[in-house]
Amino acid sequence: MRIALINSGIGLLAAAAQLHRMRPDADLILATDPDGMPWGPRTPDGIAERALLCARAAAALRPDVLVMACNTGSVHALDALRAEFEPDLPVIGTVPAIKPAAASHHNVAIWATVATTASAYQRRLIAEFGGTALVTPVACPGLADAIDAGDETSAMIAVKEAAGQTPAGCAAVVLGCTEYELAVEWISQAVPGATTFGSAAAVAAQALRRAVAQPASKPGAGSPAGTLQVLLSGRPAGLPPAALRYPEGRLLATLPAPG
Repeated sequence: MRIALINSGIGLLAAAAQLHRMRPDADLILATDPDGMPWGPRTPDGIAERALLCARAAAALRPDVLVMACNTGSVHALDALRAEFEPDLPVIGTVPAIKPAAASHHNVAIWATVATTASAYQRRLIAEFGGTALVTPVACPGLADAIDAGDETSAMIAVKEAAGQTPAGCAAVVLGCTEYELAVEWISQAVPGATTFGSAAAVAAQALRRAVAQPASKPGAGSPAGTLQVLLSGRPAGLPPAALRYPEGRLLATLPAPG
């Protein structure tokens, strides 16, 4: 089984690490876009263009499923990816875990990038899945960029500022950007008593379901011990140094390259 994940930066590490824990034999392809990041300030067409560049490079390695492990990419590029690759190659998107958070807690905050917080997409998710919960959007300027850079000091400052904008009595924090899942311990410390809700586990489970549903494995897929391939804006490379600052990156760094 071979699974490819796409993100502008290292936000895909959380879902990739979860996939490895669930299926240690899965071969993983991580396709990031250092040449084009961050995607947030780009136009929707520009985001789709960069996502397709990464997806085409990953698809050339013949994965069984393609995961858009990025909230921004899922909003603006998922339709373009599915139009190009499905039905031959299933494409999985990422959605913030508003529904389970609102189902179990009344006072909920959704932390996201400035652009996502202001988007009609997030407002629709809150309206559709927020139920009777009080859901407060919290913009987190600079947090994703600091995490991508491996800058713990700047990330901690951004987390503290976001915590200051989070309502008192908040019982759940939805991580509306995949990068934030790498900072979950800092976020939990900054909002004590709140449960954090990420998307990595649900995305990984869906990717495995779709991969298993394929009629036949690609040649060479599903070796006894999983492997790791990294593409940086389409170029074969190793994990970027910032990835090794997080437990998820260090876990994936133990995987060998394909033989």
